[in-house]
Amino acid sequence: MQIEAALDQARRLIKEGAAIIDVGGESTRPAAEEVTVQQELDRVIPLIEKIAKETSIIISIDTSKPQVMYEAISAGAKMINDVRSLQTENALAISASLQLPVCIMHMQGQPKTMQLQPSYNNIVTDIYNFFQQRIEQCIAAGIKKKDIIIDPGFGFGKTVEHNLTLLRRLDYFKQLACPILAGLSRKSMIKQLLNLPVDKRLNASLALATIATMNGADIIRTHDVAETREACQIAAYVRDF
Repeated sequence: MQIEAALDQARRLIKEGAAIIDVGGESTRPAAEEVTVQQELDRVIPLIEKIAKETSIIISIDTSKPQVMYEAISAGAKMINDVRSLQTENALAISASLQLPVCIMHMQGQPKTMQLQPSYNNIVTDIYNFFQQRIEQCIAAGIKKKDIIIDPGFGFGKTVEHNLTLLRRLDYFKQLACPILAGLSRKSMIKQLLNLPVDKRLNASLALATIATMNGADIIRTHDVAETREACQIAAYVRDF
């Protein structure tokens, strides 16, 4: 039943204009507990197979586990999205062998502890230096530069102040010459700034997505595809005019 509900959600997102469907079987929210490889496989593989059978849309597998990456790609996924930036043992080698796009994200700490007093010397340059090193390591392992996407990881080991600074300075990361993904949809920073529950965060999410696009984001990860797509299209027209 959960697979069918997830499939219906994927169909809705595709109908609304999504370019990529991101499938994950493990929560990475603050304080989230880890799941086993088998639990993750049981959650994602049947769904990926069903989506791939129905449509040619790009399916992204959101995982840090090498075995899940490999089996998800075998099932029909065409992209790897890793919040741990391919730092799990063997993840880099497996990703390089698959020769597909990868999204590497910055996260300070682990989901269970990442929001316990995160700190940086300089949030922008610290994360820039992390990506610079990680991109070099990915290329050395055999991943093509053109296949690397970077995600600064809004809300992953960052305070509201860190998130706002990153958003304002997002264009700084354009120097790395990789597409930038920004995930700000319904984030807890909205609750902290506006005291809004999750189901009331659409307007704020659209504002954040618009700002991210104006500041250089190439891919926006969102729960509300139709509305976000329109907002970002207008922002891109203005940015590129």
